[in-house]
This record gives sequence, C-alpha cells and structure tokens, in this order.
Amino acid sequence: MGAILITAALSARAHRLKSEYAANAVVIIMGDFDDVPTVMLKSGAIKKLPHPASSAYPHQILTFCLDNNISTAFVLNKQEISFLEPALQLFYEYGIDIQLIKNDL
Repeated sequence: MGAILITAALSARAHRLKSEYAANAVVIIMGDFDDVPTVMLKSGAIKKLPHPASSAYPHQILTFCLDNNISTAFVLNKQEISFLEPALQLFYEYGIDIQLIKNDL
C-alpha cells in the first residue's frame, strides 16, 4: 500500500483526518498550496502542492502523487476539488484513489 496524501494541511479537518489514519501504520503526507510557514516546509511536516489555478494542475498533482508513492489522496479544498473532479479517471488509471471531501472545512 502506498502513502496517503491529505490536502489543505493547515486546516483542522486535515489534522482530524490524519489522526484517523495515523494508527494504520501508513505514510501520511500533508500538503497545501496556501502560504505554509517556512519552518513547516523545511521540517517536512507539510509539502508544498501546486496551486489549483495552474492550467496543468491535475497533471501536476498526478506527478506529485506518482513521485511520492501516493495510493490515496484526500482532497479537502474546494478549489482543488473543482479542478480534480473532471480528471478522476486519469488518477484511477494510475491506481490512485482520489477522495473528494466536499463538506466544509
């Protein structure tokens, strides 16, 4: 089993989700495209993700997932969801399960 990516890493919802999976002995990668404090990036606590406004956003996230052995991604941000939802088939073709969490953060 690959790693889990949780987006919107600066949100409380992301940390609740992380704690739900932490006991399963899987690698959890927290990522965010918003301004992340440098200390968190340098420590590796949070990875910088591409901004959803990029025209190549789905491909950039796919590359991130492949480079980091992501098998499941929990997408929490509304902007990210709107750009990834039409590209779900692309991720499934690579064996990456995208979970679009549409409830409010």
